Amino acid sequence: MSKKFSILVACRTGMGSSMMLKIKVNQVVKENNFPFEVSHDVIDSAKGIDPDLLITMEDLVPDVKDDVRQVIGIKDLTDKEEIKTKLQNFLDQQT
Repeated sequence: MSKKFSILVACRTGMGSSMMLKIKVNQVVKENNFPFEVSHDVIDSAKGIDPDLLITMEDLVPDVKDDVRQVIGIKDLTDKEEIKTKLQNFLDQQT
């Protein structure tokens, strides 16, 4: 797979939890050589940025699921296995 997918990691303020989650997502992407480019911002920016995939905390998914192409909700910001599984599921759907 040569295409790189864009990921926007977002939370309500774009500062604390999205930054921590972005670090974990970047670690998972690097460790698994996943084809993603990761950025982060406030969740309200998702419509304007239009990423291939939005990653946010699970409780925010209902607020944005109708506004973006695809969204993943994460339960535990520090659980790299959860992030890896959900990113792999996204990639599996792209083929």
